[in-house]
Amino acid sequence: MTPTSLDYLAWGALPYVVLAVLVGGTVWRYRYDRFGWTTRSSQLYESRLLRIASPVFHFGLLVVIVGHAVGLLIPESWTHAVGLSDEAYHVLALSMGVIAGIATLGGIALLIYRRRTTGPVFSATTVNDKTMYLVLTAAIVSGLAVTLLSAYSGFTGGVEVDYRQTVSVWFRSIWVLQPDVAAMSAASTGFKIHVLIGLGLFSLFPFSRLVHAFSAPVGYLFRPYIVYRSRGREPARSTRPVRRGWS
Repeated sequence: MTPTSLDYLAWGALPYVVLAVLVGGTVWRYRYDRFGWTTRSSQLYESRLLRIASPVFHFGLLVVIVGHAVGLLIPESWTHAVGLSDEAYHVLALSMGVIAGIATLGGIALLIYRRRTTGPVFSATTVNDKTMYLVLTAAIVSGLAVTLLSAYSGFTGGVEVDYRQTVSVWFRSIWVLQPDVAAMSAASTGFKIHVLIGLGLFSLFPFSRLVHAFSAPVGYLFRPYIVYRSRGREPARSTRPVRRGWS
């Protein structure tokens, strides 16, 4: 299939625009909105549903991220080299993808239900949050849909487009500044829709609460300990010298 001008725009230029927005937006957000770099937790308003929905969503999302990293970054020749056949790879990818997709979709559905039905949580929901939930849900649904449709085509003997020969090749080519537009243009419509939604999600990343994914409490491991004292009887004063922090 010969790529069209629209293909070159979508698969050749757009990824770099999104990458520039992602990096530039994240740097801007960190420099000028550090106090807003948070998930704006609503646990104080409601915790019962959150205790169920949040772990399910994050567990599924973690597996989805690992699955995408393996599928996009590891070439087909590498899995063949370690003795993993195409059939075994597809069965493993399908089983893990479906489980992770259902867990992620169920988790975010419960989070949206909680946000919509709990008054204080809904009142704290911004337009930005609603947009983020919409795009994130669309990415999850489209990813789960292409996984199931691809598997159905393979099981019924239909035409199955292997994403490792199209989307994965295109994705790796972006990072060497030689985007393989032809590979991506050969992908099925479902994969193209999923990729476009994913690009939209990454564009939204720095400007939404999703930015907290770039944070890690590393400083917590090295901070000085906190001393708690009782409000009861004043303890006897010690003659030992005061030690600060880890010293």
